[in-house]
Amino acid sequence: QVQLVQSGGGSVQAGGSLRLSCVASGTTVSSRCMAWFRQAPGNEREGVAAFTSGAGNTVYADSVKGRFTISRDHAKNTVYLQMNDLKSEDSDMYYCAAALKWGPCGLGKEAYPFWGQGTQVAVSS
Repeated sequence: QVQLVQSGGGSVQAGGSLRLSCVASGTTVSSRCMAWFRQAPGNEREGVAAFTSGAGNTVYADSVKGRFTISRDHAKNTVYLQMNDLKSEDSDMYYCAAALKWGPCGLGKEAYPFWGQGTQVAVSS
């Protein structure tokens, strides 16, 4: 059974940084697509960043390119989302997600059946 446990997040001023962590159990982060999503109340869940291959290929939403970085630590079986130069519009609930396997995955939520519990990010301007 795949389980994803998130940590990190919190409140920060605009221009600041935060790092989210997602520890996986029941699978390895190197064996399937792993992604980060975010969702505001009343909105659709939006893909932010994802690993789309075991070789480390990544994809990012246009809104976060150059500011957010997805990474992984195989030894810790953990995926991270480093968020820099945060803006007020980045304020959302963030979710870690795991697909069933590699590809095709991308940033569509339909490819990800496993989800973390969510963690809140609040950016004040």
